[in-house]
Formats: sequence, C-alpha cells, structure tokens
Amino acid sequence: MRALFIGGTGTISAAITRQLAERQDCELYVLNRGTRNDNLPASVKTLEADINDEARVAELIRDLSFDVVADFIAFVPAQLERDYRLFAGKTKQFMFISSASAYQKPLSDYRVTESTPLANPYWEYSRNKIACEEYLIKQYRERSFPITIVRPSHTYDERSIPLGVHGSKGSWQVAKRMLEGKPVIIHGDGTSLWTMTHNEDFARGFIGLMGNLHAIGESVQITSDETLTWNQIYEAIADALDVKLRAVHVSSEFLAACSREDYTGGLIGDKANSVVFDNAKLKRLVPDFVATTRFDQGVKGTIANLLAHPELQREDPDFDRWCDRVIEALDRAADAVKQSLAE
Repeated sequence: MRALFIGGTGTISAAITRQLAERQDCELYVLNRGTRNDNLPASVKTLEADINDEARVAELIRDLSFDVVADFIAFVPAQLERDYRLFAGKTKQFMFISSASAYQKPLSDYRVTESTPLANPYWEYSRNKIACEEYLIKQYRERSFPITIVRPSHTYDERSIPLGVHGSKGSWQVAKRMLEGKPVIIHGDGTSLWTMTHNEDFARGFIGLMGNLHAIGESVQITSDETLTWNQIYEAIADALDVKLRAVHVSSEFLAACSREDYTGGLIGDKANSVVFDNAKLKRLVPDFVATTRFDQGVKGTIANLLAHPELQREDPDFDRWCDRVIEALDRAADAVKQSLAE
C-alpha cells in the first residue's frame, strides 16, 4: 500500500505515521512544510511543500499515484476542492478527518452513531466540517470520488493534557494550578458524560480503514468505548500529578459569557454535552479494533512526559488570572446573596 498524508505530525496523524512506519506493507509519504519532520520515522518519505501551493504540490506528485490519500489539515470546503483537483484519478481512497463535534447540538439522544444528524449552531469550526463532508459526499455520488470520512472526538497524546476548560496556550496552566494547590474550573456540575481517546488507539482504527473497500463512501467515528464524567477526568489528572483536586464548578453559559476564548463553540457546542459513542460500525469494518488505553492510564503517560520535558510546559498567566477572577466573582455573588437574605 502506498499512502500520502497531508500533515502527518499532529496529535492524531503522528500516531498513525509511527504505526504505519513499523509495517513492511506500506510505503508512506508525508506532505507538509517540513517544520515538524525531525521526529518522523526514517522510513517515511517526505514531500516538502505548502499544500496551499497547488502548482508546487501538483509537480511533486506528477509521477505518483496512491492507494490512500489522507488530509489531516482540511477545515473548509475550499481546501477539499483543492484536494479534489490534485488527487482525483490519483488515489483509490481519499480520507478526510472531520469531527464528532459536527453531530447535532443539543443532541436528541446522548448515544451517538454515524447516523446522528449533523448540525451545530454554536461552533463555526463544526459547521465548516459539515460543509466539507457535504462537498465530499457530492463528489462521491456524482463523480465516484472514493471518499472515507472519519470523525474523531476528543483525542489526546503525550504532549498535551485533554481538558474541558483551558487557555489559548494549551493545558499546562491548569496542571500548574493543580500543582500549586489552586482551585481548578470544571464546566457545569462535572457530571456530563465524555469520551477520551488515546491517539495510539485511534491510529489502529484508522489504519484498519485504510485500503478497506467496505469503507469507501462511508462515514466512520473512531473513539474509545470508555465513558467518563468530567469530574472523573479531572480527578484522574490530579491523581497523575499526585495532588488533591480543588474543583470549582461553573456553568458553561457563564464561562462562555465572560471569556475571550471560544467557549461558546468549545463548550456549548461540544464538551458541555453528554455523549456516548457507539462504535459498532467501526468494529464491523475493522473487526479486530479495540481501544486498550484506559484514560487514567493514558493520562499518567501524558503527565510523565510533560514533567520530563519543560519545553512543553507553556505557561499562560492571562488564563491563570482569568480563572482567579471567575472564582472570585462567584464567591462575591454568593456572599452578596447570603447578605441580602440575612437583611
């Protein structure tokens, strides 16, 4: 199998790249700008270009054809229109990484399958992914473009702690607050249901779909079968840090209203909703798929890696101050209500 990854070094794609590099039956190419290729396995072949430079990419792949092309960094339909021009007739399967956040919000049923409607009025990112899917389905129906749409949910790796609420510089500041004994914000009451998927587990499901004739024309979600509350998620992170969790629960609507971050999309349109994924379709297509990394085990590996690599510890003082102000505002509001009742 000859495969081309557009991207290839991100949270999801890096694990797939590593696993494919260990196989003898795959010739893997990675097309990107080359800024993060130092850690690519030696067997991976690189095509260095900006995918948006269509003429340059067309020249690089002029004499190549592929069994699989996967685009990990397409977010709007125009990027897939470009991909169609580049790869129509040059691949037996085109794989697009969409998002489980595209499923309807609010959900009519917390159990999510591939037939759950797609509609997210809260998050432009998700609406763009829906539009991308619609474009590809049209190309499949009208021009037989051999697509497979993959919908990941919250997937994490060894480089970043997966969280519900964090700042623009990532999740380390929340871990730092825990280590310093500061209170940590959890959206809602922490009892909504969520699924975390380790990227090594995701990679096994994705590879099982590559070159799989039964996956052509299909949309498939890949997640763990483990369901957790957000309280359990934060407790597992605190346990991995060997500290006591000091949780402050704040409504998602309040967080969205008083933050400069896109908490409306990321929370109201995604993480504030309870979701339980039904992976029966994936398991029919990839019978040996099973997610083996329990979250409390996987996040311990993430924490250990972060503590061992200070360069990954990106501090975010603005987010830290924002957390303090939100918590102080809630305390003042509670005191004011108590005082008014006592008068």
